[in-house]
Amino acid sequence: MVLALFARTASLCCWAGEMEAGFTSMFNGKDLAGWEGKPGWWRVEDGAITSESTPEKPCPTAHYLMWRGGKPADFDLRLEFRLVGGNSGIQFRSKELPDWDTSGYQADMEAGDQWTGCLFEHTRGGISMRGQHVVIAKDGSKKTTPLGDPAELLRKVKPNEWNSYRILAQGPELTLEINGIVMCKAIDQQEGLAARDGVIALQMHPGPPMKVQFRNLRIKQIGTTLSR
Repeated sequence: MVLALFARTASLCCWAGEMEAGFTSMFNGKDLAGWEGKPGWWRVEDGAITSESTPEKPCPTAHYLMWRGGKPADFDLRLEFRLVGGNSGIQFRSKELPDWDTSGYQADMEAGDQWTGCLFEHTRGGISMRGQHVVIAKDGSKKTTPLGDPAELLRKVKPNEWNSYRILAQGPELTLEINGIVMCKAIDQQEGLAARDGVIALQMHPGPPMKVQFRNLRIKQIGTTLSR
């Protein structure tokens, strides 16, 4: 069934331009086919998956738009995002929870200067912050080495404009890139908490008014098949 889902989405892969070899489109650029989220909160605007809160329509709790194409294990995920205000992120290798919630890894982004390009996880918080390479052992102990200057890396991100995000997950190794620049890395081997597969989802965050958009989402499986 999962392979059939990939075959169907593959026929839609070139709406935003030529697809890279080995990648499969996750979004057709027209509607939310293949995705599910909290009713009334997600739409397609100008070829992009969009969610928005306003003073008249605040977002009281975080919720997520779930991709129904499978639960990828090892993969290369690429997309473009635009965030105006607030905070958002891309969940991966995550568990789906009731009320359109999730728990797991998140490639983070925000309008402020702390979380963009960081690897967050709901149980442990910031696993690897921007500019860090973190190795987490089976017992949960961490070794952190510098990967770059956090402020300098943040300057590679264009506020309120379109930016590219890449999530590379292979075994315990996780790498986040924005606009082709490595923002952080992690090797997560902690027993009972390190995830090896799970859902992919897009976040709508509570708080002040904000607008987040995603487009040109595509994925390439690396050496494994999708788990169920």
